Amino acid sequence: MSQTVDRALSILPLLAEGPAGLDQVARRLDVHKSTALRLLRTLHAHGLVHRQQDQRYRLGAALFALAQQAMESLDIREIAHPHLVALNEATGHTVHLAVHEQGEVVYIDKVDSRYPVRMYSRVGRPVAITVAAVAKLLLADLPEPERRALAERLEYPRYTPGSTPDAAAFLAELARVREQGWAQDLGGHEESINCVGAPIRGPDGRVCAAMSISAPNVVVTAEELLRLRPQVLRTAEAISRELSGTAPAGPANSP
Repeated sequence: MSQTVDRALSILPLLAEGPAGLDQVARRLDVHKSTALRLLRTLHAHGLVHRQQDQRYRLGAALFALAQQAMESLDIREIAHPHLVALNEATGHTVHLAVHEQGEVVYIDKVDSRYPVRMYSRVGRPVAITVAAVAKLLLADLPEPERRALAERLEYPRYTPGSTPDAAAFLAELARVREQGWAQDLGGHEESINCVGAPIRGPDGRVCAAMSISAPNVVVTAEELLRLRPQVLRTAEAISRELSGTAPAGPANSP
């Protein structure tokens, strides 16, 4: 990278800390003020920095627009899929990916298990929002007023004796999920199916998707499935890092 480009790019992290004057920029770059001013003018011409009335510089609107455009162009499913396949190959169990859209939690990807028993879930189909691990993860990240309002307007079907009974129990479960950083559904939707999930975070640190691993208890017990939690968390963290651009592509699990 040329020295000029390197210096110009070094200004952006400085301004991300807050507005800075010409002297401060020059000191941080260890250059003469005339050099710092030339770099700032170039960035200003492209809208990447903005000069305030007090003559200090801050990040420009064009930079935020580029960041937003980049985030919107990310395909979570495309990025996550190789990681989901790797976890499936390492464990043999069904792996799901889900997002929260328009008040529903919907599966957007699924890798089936290699054993004969198949789960009813389908890509594009909403999940059982009050019991599914992926739903708990996505809703737990909502601000508290939104969580409470949502919990109070939901219905609570009794799929099994282990289903969430009411809003108070659901809010308590979401608080627990938010604190521990993972979720489970042990027979809450189908008595014979257990599930462990982990959150996927976007560049802004918010939970933008959730993934889970599921298996019938005729294949593995709930305790055995829970022992796979570290692998599930590693997979979700690897997807999050790749989605945020902080790690190279490549699955965290291998067979």
